[in-house]
Amino acid sequence: MLFSVKSNLIDVVAREIYPAEVTINHGKITSIKRIDETPETYILPGFIDAHVHIESSMLLPSEFARIAVKHGSVGTISDPHEIANVLGVPGVEYMIDNAKQVLFHFYFGAPSCVPATNFETAGAVIDSADIDHLLSREDIIYLAEMMNFPGVIYKDPEVLKKIEIAKKYKKPIDGHAPGLMGENMEAYFSAGITTDHECFSYPEALEKLKFGVKVLIREGSAAKNFDTLIPLLKEYPDQIMFCCDDKHPDDLIESHINYHVKRALDLGYDLFDVLRAASYNVIKHYQLPVGLLQPGDNADFIQIDNPESFKILKTYIKGQLVAENNRSHIESVPAPVVNNFNCSPKEPADFQLKSSGSHIRVIEVLDRQLITNELHLPTLVVNGYAESDIENDILKIAVVNRYRDEKPAVAFIKNIGLKSGAIASCVAHDSHNIVVAGTNDDDMCKAVNAIIKAQGGISLATKDEEMVLELPIAGIMTNLNAEEVAAQYIKLDQYAKELGSTLKAPYMSLSFMALLVIPELKLSDKGLFNGKEFQFTDVFI
Repeated sequence: MLFSVKSNLIDVVAREIYPAEVTINHGKITSIKRIDETPETYILPGFIDAHVHIESSMLLPSEFARIAVKHGSVGTISDPHEIANVLGVPGVEYMIDNAKQVLFHFYFGAPSCVPATNFETAGAVIDSADIDHLLSREDIIYLAEMMNFPGVIYKDPEVLKKIEIAKKYKKPIDGHAPGLMGENMEAYFSAGITTDHECFSYPEALEKLKFGVKVLIREGSAAKNFDTLIPLLKEYPDQIMFCCDDKHPDDLIESHINYHVKRALDLGYDLFDVLRAASYNVIKHYQLPVGLLQPGDNADFIQIDNPESFKILKTYIKGQLVAENNRSHIESVPAPVVNNFNCSPKEPADFQLKSSGSHIRVIEVLDRQLITNELHLPTLVVNGYAESDIENDILKIAVVNRYRDEKPAVAFIKNIGLKSGAIASCVAHDSHNIVVAGTNDDDMCKAVNAIIKAQGGISLATKDEEMVLELPIAGIMTNLNAEEVAAQYIKLDQYAKELGSTLKAPYMSLSFMALLVIPELKLSDKGLFNGKEFQFTDVFI
């Protein structure tokens, strides 16, 4: 199809703006002519999320794309390690197959850490032979985040083998090195790793940038480092990229990478630096065939009203109009249900914890952060058992193995804030066992069993009520459309807050309490884990 667009062209390559007529033929930009007219609108390259786990939206890739295009996104760098931890290589292939059903630039990586650690139970293993198989494919373009930073630093043979395979295929290697600085940081990135989305302080990010690392500014549903890191864009504009990492359905309905762009522009950052972080830098780093509004490029671009209000009017991918005035032209695509869920219902007694000390180690949740602190607090003992101390907001947390019947691992957590009831989730990074936090054993058991019955989901339970958003695809996604999922999720989120939670995103925060590769204190299905020392630790001191 041959057509042309007259608009003010924001050229992120040449760093200039001028009125132009852009001609598109068969999905390619065939010519760009400067014109004397004064168009009202502006066109610019579409946005790319530089690192995201599609599964965290609880949506299929096709459904994620249907919503993302409304926000000016034309592509993602997608790490499918959530479904890979449940189903292995077939899970990765499932995501790719579904993604190919819609017009959107999905670029998938080979998950490097399945399981993420040996200190938890996952549903699958992806070894170096599997990595070789995956990276040999043209539709897998990089080695996804190398979370096992101790394995890199201390030269674990299997970890190094995966890195060498990526180098053999000349494919980039993504990083994951929260808090890593000094000699360990240098050892990690010297292995050939080129990015990091886990910086949680300015000095840490600055040190990595000076070492040549590409730093991703992340603003997801739970983890947010935009405010901390955005000042670095001025001095290191060529090394900054924008990403969401994890985006829950209600947040995706509201915004995507356009949120980063709008916030940065509102703060006064240079228009071209901002837009490059949202498109150009990602395309160049991963060598993507995504268009940058240059002759010969794919016609991947968006039209906005102006750079001040930045209202997205239209989104084009390969010359096709995929979204217009907040309405997507991508259709929902159903997919078959696949899963790996093999545990039986639990009893309240399974969540009891016999007291063996006057003080306990407590996971301190930090709102909008993945990192936690370790607190040492008094034990509330009732009839010989350690119990939730609701008055001091010290609640019981448990992780239940979903892949086989085992006794739940039980510990304690602060800042969840519930005054009654329990919340639970099978979206629990990275192995996706069931994580639950609550005020009493009965409600915790009830919330867990609702997920077991649904074979995956997020739930809430009180003495009188039970709610569950069913996620039958790998226990972490659904075939429902985004609007239905968002509505159900918002209902659960609001109810959790009515029960007392003060967290911005209680379920998203809960989902990271089993993520052992992020310090400081976390809980796996095998026990309480110190992420700094990378070893198990006791609940009781």
